[in-house]
Amino acid sequence: MYVCSCFGVTEKQVKEHAEAGACTPRQIASACKAGTDCGSCVRRIQALLGRGSCPRRELVDQGVPAFTAETTALSEAA
Repeated sequence: MYVCSCFGVTEKQVKEHAEAGACTPRQIASACKAGTDCGSCVRRIQALLGRGSCPRRELVDQGVPAFTAETTALSEAA
């Protein structure tokens, strides 16, 4: 199912970007442009991100500073 009709981005693509570490609509937008044109898909993207786990968010919840969590998540993805 399409999430962003402006750029043809599907739910599957959003989920793949989220699994790769994109935890916010802005990070999804950086990865695939979804949400950067008319903006009507941003709430749907937020809903999709809210359902899954975010490696960086889990680290921050454990008390790891955000910068360290981001660095850790990026190094784990490499």
